[in-house]
Amino acid sequence: MKKIITLSATVLLAICSSAFAEEHAAAALEHAKAAVEHGKAGHANVLVEHANAALEHALAGAIVDRGEQKAHLEEGASHLEEAINHGNLGHAKEATEHAEAAVTHLTAAQ
Repeated sequence: MKKIITLSATVLLAICSSAFAEEHAAAALEHAKAAVEHGKAGHANVLVEHANAALEHALAGAIVDRGEQKAHLEEGASHLEEAINHGNLGHAKEATEHAEAAVTHLTAAQ
């Protein structure tokens, strides 16, 4: 009986973790796309706001995800960090390029 309960709990935890990762990946992608949109308009400061939100979600998703999805979330997070760095310097073009790369990885993570 204890083995059945343990196995059931493990399966439920795995399912919940997967659902949390998907939610974070979707939110990260939404914010990364908004960052790209604002970057193309030359709004580096707004790009940074969305990139920060996307980064938080990408990292949260990477904590609970595994395999190829985790790798894409981590790579997307890396590009988001670069987008934030360039955006803070007012380099909208470079920041947008990194945000676009993040969108590619976050899309692949879904």
